[in-house]
Amino acid sequence: MKTKLLFFFLSQCCVLFFAQAQLPDSCKLNMGTNLGGLADYGTEIPFVDLMHTSRTWYTKSIGDPDAPFDSGYANQLSLRPDGYPTYAPQSVDSSDYLQEILTIWAITDGWPAGQYTVLWEGTGELSFWGTYENLTQTASHRITFDFPNPKDGIVELKIAVSDSLDPINNIRVLMPGTEFTYETQPFYQLWLDKVAIFETVRFMDWGQTNGWGLEGEGFGDSSLVDWDERSQMDYYTWTHSKGVPYEMMVKFMNATDKDGWVCVPHQASEDYVRKMARFFRDNLEPERHIYVEYSNEIWNWIFPQTQWANEYGCIQTGETWPEGTVKYIQRTLDYWTDEFAGQLARTTRVVGVFTGWLDVAQRVAFNMSPNSFDVISPTYYFGFNEALEENLDALGENATVADVAQVARQSMNENFDLIAEIKTELADSLQKPLVFYEGGQHMTPHPFGVIPSYENALLAVHRDTSMYNLYNEWFDKIRTLQEGDEPLLLMNFSFVGHRSAQYGSWGILETMDQDISVVPAPKYQAVIENMNSGCQVVANNDISDQNMTIRVLPNPSSGVFILDGIGLENTISIYDIIGVLRQKKENAQSIDLSDLPKGIYFVVVDSEKAQTVLRVVLE
Repeated sequence: MKTKLLFFFLSQCCVLFFAQAQLPDSCKLNMGTNLGGLADYGTEIPFVDLMHTSRTWYTKSIGDPDAPFDSGYANQLSLRPDGYPTYAPQSVDSSDYLQEILTIWAITDGWPAGQYTVLWEGTGELSFWGTYENLTQTASHRITFDFPNPKDGIVELKIAVSDSLDPINNIRVLMPGTEFTYETQPFYQLWLDKVAIFETVRFMDWGQTNGWGLEGEGFGDSSLVDWDERSQMDYYTWTHSKGVPYEMMVKFMNATDKDGWVCVPHQASEDYVRKMARFFRDNLEPERHIYVEYSNEIWNWIFPQTQWANEYGCIQTGETWPEGTVKYIQRTLDYWTDEFAGQLARTTRVVGVFTGWLDVAQRVAFNMSPNSFDVISPTYYFGFNEALEENLDALGENATVADVAQVARQSMNENFDLIAEIKTELADSLQKPLVFYEGGQHMTPHPFGVIPSYENALLAVHRDTSMYNLYNEWFDKIRTLQEGDEPLLLMNFSFVGHRSAQYGSWGILETMDQDISVVPAPKYQAVIENMNSGCQVVANNDISDQNMTIRVLPNPSSGVFILDGIGLENTISIYDIIGVLRQKKENAQSIDLSDLPKGIYFVVVDSEKAQTVLRVVLE
């Protein structure tokens, strides 16, 4: 016999319980997002001053007939503390040619159309190259140009001449209509509108956490960095290795009433960590909550911070890995705890763990002082099982979107089991709740960074309904981990970004101005719906893929709901929000609730293999 439903009330949410596990309502998922890192080729553009997203300086050799695009001498330039050259052009020891100093925006797809304004200070001359129109110098320190269609555009800016006695500095490249407001409103309104759906944002990529402060190859020396070496507001670009200044993070959180998540640089000294904690403590509005984490994924060998922590925490001390890295996490959270003494309710101290390797996760968390942290934080990604992905490689160009979705769906149980194990074998044993620092789809080729033979299908799936279904199925699985009254915090990765079969299509939006009626955004749609509306939840952990695909369409509806993906043999029971059975029917493919009062109802589908509960809204 199927388990009977018992209905309980909790605040304004109706929470359903089954014999095996609590069945959370859609209010039990609290989704935030990771913000995209700044890049001249990025399509997530938070700031109206585009100089903040310009590429770091590169050089060209003047008069060299065989000169490449970048002569490669930027690291030999003489620069001011704000990053601007002390003069231009410059001579360098390694070249017989004078060096021009330039920056670029290689992709302008995220720029709004209109007239742009360039302002600067100092004595010298700027020059431009690119796909703009009507470049005009309207005053001694003001240039305008038109960008009627920034799609597929490019802009290069050169400091052609800069006087050593009064060098050019404080260049601003301002979006249309922002010349007189960029100082009081530095954020791009369209970006604010899009990010408004999230209550919490993670600043990991804003802060250039992966390889923070490192230029070029390698992982740096053992020295620690003090607070005065952090990213500064007046630095010419924020795409550099120290990222966006903390001042802008605080300004954004306070202006938009959002909570934030910061990652402390891996080489931060005690001075840095303590003053960073004080800065957020003293400048955030009291209502704002701040999550804090040491660096990011210091078990992930593709990142310089992992190499650094292993070298100086393990190899040079003779300690085992990963135990030798724990001291960096511990002292960071201890310093933060000291500075938030008496105000710990304003912050959450995070220990990030390796989802894919329970033993490593345990050897980190179990060696932390239990009272020094608040939550265990894994990822909630689903992706391709490596063996199953070989089937896609075998299909090559003949692979379809359905093939890609099938491999992702077949891999889900394995992905979920790893996460569930982190909960039961680590978080539960320490009596710590879970929060998820990153997650969503991780549908990337093996090995990471290759161009897969099934490239076209992998790109196409990110605009297909099958991705929407995958996300809903995945969220339904993740819901089963929630316990108690607090929703699970899931930090989506990531917000806005191009599709790439080679390196991953991480953005739930491709561009900020994406018209989803023309270019579908199924990941974005699924995230919004699971944050704010009804959801499918499965009552039995042992279900088939067929049961996982049951969807109610449309939802909300004014009467008729189609049950997409339902089997031919079923029993459907309709309960109202107080648990009263309102309808029951056999072997149906749709339900008609038009004779019932408007409100929330629960559709319980009993089939031979499983019981599925769907929350619907009758308008």
